[in-house]
Parts: sequence; C-alpha cells; structure tokens
Amino acid sequence: MDLGLKGRRALITGGSKGIGLATARWFADEGVDLCLVARDAGALADAAESLRASTRTGVATMTADLSQASERARVCEAFPDVDIVVNNAGSIPFGSIDQVDEQAWRQGWDLKVHGYIDLTRRYLDIMRPRQRGVIINVIGASGERLLDSYVAGSTGNTALMAFTRIVGAKSPSFGVRVVGVNPGLVVPDRGGRLARPNDDAGDEPTPWFRVPFGRLATPDEIAASVVFLSSDLSSYTSGTIVTIDGGVTYQGEPA
Repeated sequence: MDLGLKGRRALITGGSKGIGLATARWFADEGVDLCLVARDAGALADAAESLRASTRTGVATMTADLSQASERARVCEAFPDVDIVVNNAGSIPFGSIDQVDEQAWRQGWDLKVHGYIDLTRRYLDIMRPRQRGVIINVIGASGERLLDSYVAGSTGNTALMAFTRIVGAKSPSFGVRVVGVNPGLVVPDRGGRLARPNDDAGDEPTPWFRVPFGRLATPDEIAASVVFLSSDLSSYTSGTIVTIDGGVTYQGEPA
C-alpha cells in the first residue's frame, strides 16, 4: 500500500536498533528521508550503512545523548525541517520501589519522559507556523498494565500517555497530530526479561502472563503501525494511544 509519504522527512530517536531501526526501514520503503539519532555511535553508523545499502532515500545521522537538554536542542537545530518526529529513545530500569534508587529513576526519566516531552515541545514550536506535522510517541503498554516490578517505567509511561492525550487534543487546532503507540513485549529488545522474571538456571521459564499467539511481538509489527499513523491515511488521529500487545493489557491473572 502506498501511504503517500514519499518525499517527507522523519526524525527517529533511538534509531540504531529495535523498533527505531525497524521504523526507519518501513519509512525508507515509503520513500521517506531519514534522520536517525542515537547514543551509540557505532550502532548508529552500522544502521545507517545498512539503510543506505538498501534504499535510495536520504539517511542523516547524529550521535546524541537525549537525556541532556543541550543535546535535544542540538538535534532540533540540525534537523528543523522534518515532517514526522518519532520519539523512541528510552531506557527506564526494571525493579520495584525498593530496588530503583533515585539516581537510576532520574536517569531513566531524563532520557525518556523528559526527553519525549522536551522534543515534542520543541518540534511543536517548529511545526505550528507550518500548520502541519506529526509526532509519534512510542511509549509502552506498562503504562496501562501497571507493574510493581517496573515501577519507574509504568509510572513514566502513564505520564507520557497523559501528556500525549493532552497535547494531541490541542495540536489539531494548528494542523499537527500527536499520537502514542504502546508496544507490549517485543523481541529482540528488553521485553524478554519482563516475560520471564522467574528464570533460574536449569529451570523452565515461568511467564507472568499468557503470551498471546505463543510469541512476543516483532519490531516490524510495531513499526508498521507507527508508519501508518504518520501517514495521511490516519489524518484524523490525534491524542490517541494505540496499544499493540496482543491483548495482554486486559488479560486476567494467569491460571
């Protein structure tokens, strides 16, 4: 399906691997020029090389630590003319309230929660005069299925869901859409750790819920939705959170 995105430009944070890289590939297939941002310079260079070898679209990169406000400002200065922003960079530590200390909590939130909010604010200022643009926040289904074992992440994701709904309800007044995507457990990312918290050497893993379809989601399954939501075929979608978790959020406790 041609989504009508050819010739547009997308900024993807956390674009060197996982959902971010999969999203870049899907955008490239639609003829979208890419601006990829990540902390790991080596992984980012490898991702860009792979994309350039398989696509004719432009691929620009920037190494940046988006937990820092100065680095977020630098990204916006380097890539001001993007049509789509995908906030995807984030790493919030696992653990319960007595396991995640203040420093770890703050570091995780500085990158994901404050990072998403600040980049959204900055790009709204850029997009408002143009009366067009799309911002997609890749958040996480733990903002809906609240987890004691991921207290910093669940709390942060819940905040980002509220933020996305509030901003996305207002932004259509100046032609911009803000949408959230809540992935469930995704391979090969960190999701496998959430699925099997009771692993012991030599023991059969015991999942804390029934895994839908007998597997975890793939990055491509999340990326496809991000790209569709970015297109004009989804032009009436704003202030909405799309959950892609195989129904896990509304499961009861495992039998």
